[in-house]
Amino acid sequence: MTIEEQVFESMTKVIDPELGLPITDLGLVYDVKVVDTRAEIKVTLTSMGCPLAGAISDQVRDAAKSVKGIQDAAVEIVWDPPWSIEMMSDEARMRLGML
Repeated sequence: MTIEEQVFESMTKVIDPELGLPITDLGLVYDVKVVDTRAEIKVTLTSMGCPLAGAISDQVRDAAKSVKGIQDAAVEIVWDPPWSIEMMSDEARMRLGML
């Protein structure tokens, strides 16, 4: 498993507080890059007005830094492409009764 894959895997522990599902299953993690010991992560949110954006960013940063070899992490919230239900995993859609 690459270090990027390990960082992505670490984010399965970050739970969206409103939906109660991992942000990875919701399709909110758009990109993970690692440069030296720094993870650079692009995530989106289900809505622009999400009041928990700061908390989710902090949790993503902490999860990334829990990976051996990662000393720093930068989280960028992006809006392009816009998030949609189709980005969710089948399991997430099933758990939310959308399948």
